[in-house]
Amino acid sequence: MRVELNGKECDVCAGLTVRGLLETLGLESGLVVVERNREILARARYDEVAVHEGDRLELVHFVGGGA
Repeated sequence: MRVELNGKECDVCAGLTVRGLLETLGLESGLVVVERNREILARARYDEVAVHEGDRLELVHFVGGGA
């Protein structure tokens, strides 16, 4: 199915939850904030929220480091 991921059209498997999508992308859910259709999702809901055809998803992941 087709979704918009960080502003780019992307094909993903049907039936994924948000957590499943993050795992597919190799991202650790504890370090990612997900916005779905302009709504920031609570991390506790990543297992229950399904990704649907046409969803607009923004993923922001945090990286440590620096001096």
